[in-house]
Amino acid sequence: MSSTVLNVSRLYKSYGQQQVLKELSFSVEQGQIVAMLGRNGAGKTTTIRSLMGLIEPDSGEIDVLGFSPLEQPLEIRKRIGYLAEDQQMYGWMTVLETIQFVSAFYEQWDHKLVQSLLEQFELPPGAKVKSLSKGQNVRLGLLLALAHHPQMVILDDPVLGLDPIMRKEFNRDLITHLQAENCTVLYSSHLLYEVEPIADVVMILHEGCILRQASTEELKADVKRVIFSSGIAPLGIHQMRVIDAQQRSHHLALTVENFQETETELDQRGISYEVQDLNLDEIFEAYIIGDPKLPFNHQEPVEV
Repeated sequence: MSSTVLNVSRLYKSYGQQQVLKELSFSVEQGQIVAMLGRNGAGKTTTIRSLMGLIEPDSGEIDVLGFSPLEQPLEIRKRIGYLAEDQQMYGWMTVLETIQFVSAFYEQWDHKLVQSLLEQFELPPGAKVKSLSKGQNVRLGLLLALAHHPQMVILDDPVLGLDPIMRKEFNRDLITHLQAENCTVLYSSHLLYEVEPIADVVMILHEGCILRQASTEELKADVKRVIFSSGIAPLGIHQMRVIDAQQRSHHLALTVENFQETETELDQRGISYEVQDLNLDEIFEAYIIGDPKLPFNHQEPVEV
């Protein structure tokens, strides 16, 4: 039986006149790998820093593993592994000194796991942190995030700036570790193709609001592109919820988010159409930059 380990309710945050989070609400269940997807400026980092108690939202409620980030931040940080793209470490320390320094903050620090991860990640213990490559820095950050067996791992665009091979290696290392533990992961990214193979649940964040949260399987089954060769949008399709519409040379392509109901009604009315499956990147693009109203000034009734 699943249990909720993270709950965010009606979160608001503004910086001056700029509203960054707008009534943000979502929840995460134990053991899920949740990809929080959004463009730069969507509110991903502000959300994560609010979860960690690093910033105070204007209003709303946050519950992380049964604790409040503002009232009990240390209880949360003991139970969470956190890795951000701009993670700061002391450059004058060696890798081993950094590990020893961080370990003092955690009662459950696993030295055997550290040794295993040092070898797996090919990190030189005696090297100065300032001499490490970008990829090595990220691996060291991941080691520090995992070494105390956290109940939840929060990753804020951790592979930003890495080349494609290093990004794949990071995700491989992450999944290899998570397969051995029932750990919950909140993975913030704008690199959709990177998180698609590892995410159980996708959460699309845009301008401080959640546009959609669903399992990857549900999202791909529910959001499809429906093509009408007549080039005319059918009227009176009550079940059709269009999130993007594109008028092309001789046909009309509508991206809908309730395909099963749409399919049933189109078939019942005998309307001719084609269906295209969409990958996560195409679905994300439809939600974020899609225009459902674009061609509808050309709507005409469809004869059935």
